[in-house]
Amino acid sequence: MSLIQLTPAQRKEHRAAAHHLDPVVAIGNDGLTAAVRKEADAALKAHGLIKVRVFSDDREAREAMFRELADTLDAAPIQHIGKLLVLWRPVPPKEQAERDDRMPGPRVVKILKFSKSGNHRPQVKKITVRGNERITAGGQVKRAKKRITSVKKSAT
Repeated sequence: MSLIQLTPAQRKEHRAAAHHLDPVVAIGNDGLTAAVRKEADAALKAHGLIKVRVFSDDREAREAMFRELADTLDAAPIQHIGKLLVLWRPVPPKEQAERDDRMPGPRVVKILKFSKSGNHRPQVKKITVRGNERITAGGQVKRAKKRITSVKKSAT
């Protein structure tokens, strides 16, 4: 059948997760067409667990569609109940494009302020420091000086 083999416990978990889902793919009178396969594949890539509604009264035809969908999409058949088919395939990890021009974002810094008498505990403050700010030795937040980018602006 398909490449993915699940234990009964895993199949039960997927059935429970699919209970509240709505069908995202519908198979009409034309049957299992290339467009239906393409949409089911896209839905499996996006969601992993999908329901498919079949508008056919023939149970054997629905079972054949269920097996064929599972085989062609390399998905695990989870459940066939009435006119609903449930398929599962692990979602592939999404590739994130790493940007070289990316600058650091805001960060949270803890600052300790000691008491002047020494009898009290130091106070801890959490401060958000943005990209153009820095913390001085005294615990003050200072902004970076503005750079003059234009000769005309520096002349005025």
